[in-house]
Amino acid sequence: MSAAGSTRFPWVPAYAVFEHYLVGLRRTWRAGVFSSFLLPVLTVLGFGLGVGAYIDQGVGGVRYLDWLVPGLIASTALQVTVGDSTWPVFSNFQWVKTYFAQGASPLRVGDIVAGHLAFVLFRVLTTIAAFLLVTGLFGALRSPWAVVTLPVVALLGLAVAAPTFAYAASVSTDSWLAMLFRFAVIPMTLFAGVFFPVESLPDALRWLAYVTPLWHAVDLCRAATLGVAPQWSVAGHLLYLAAWAVAGWLLAVRAFRRKLVV
Repeated sequence: MSAAGSTRFPWVPAYAVFEHYLVGLRRTWRAGVFSSFLLPVLTVLGFGLGVGAYIDQGVGGVRYLDWLVPGLIASTALQVTVGDSTWPVFSNFQWVKTYFAQGASPLRVGDIVAGHLAFVLFRVLTTIAAFLLVTGLFGALRSPWAVVTLPVVALLGLAVAAPTFAYAASVSTDSWLAMLFRFAVIPMTLFAGVFFPVESLPDALRWLAYVTPLWHAVDLCRAATLGVAPQWSVAGHLLYLAAWAVAGWLLAVRAFRRKLVV
């Protein structure tokens, strides 16, 4: 690729990085099927149909399975995002040194970050597309607006992946990655409105839920799949998630540059 071509199409170098991860996915996609697809479906069966059978009135007059599915869509996107943004990023710096090999090429730091982020978003979108298909077969999507969940989870993925990239690039051992799951991902999943309404929480915990990006995505996904208005404004949700994405991007590029640029 000539310098002139790279200048004319600035996305081309980032696409080359994205393609690198796609080639690797061809060999490993079977290993991720259970965690990114079958496990959420089993959760739908266990919580939506199992627990839901004991909730006669549903939630707000909505069948519990229908109410639960959008929360699972957003939380699954969160878990796939964090999973693909922690150990893979840490490994590329500390173990397999992929980023250093890419940095020795004409690729810029921004290309390396953007290409890997694009792959994470690809994983999120393909996982959620399959999830929508299966839950649609269960009759748990009450509105054609459910397709809007795809751009919502893409924005959630970017809002979470970018700062997680920065975090994984900055820590010294992978023990810090496990702590991220323990003290951030699990509490968010439990208290951000996935399994029960946030309004049932005490005030202090409720406001903590509102701060998390997951709650904003859950509210948007629930509004889309149920065909109702979200609890908060659509613009407010999108701007909040976009702010996380922009701040995370700046932090990620800064953290990568510290490691890769001598």
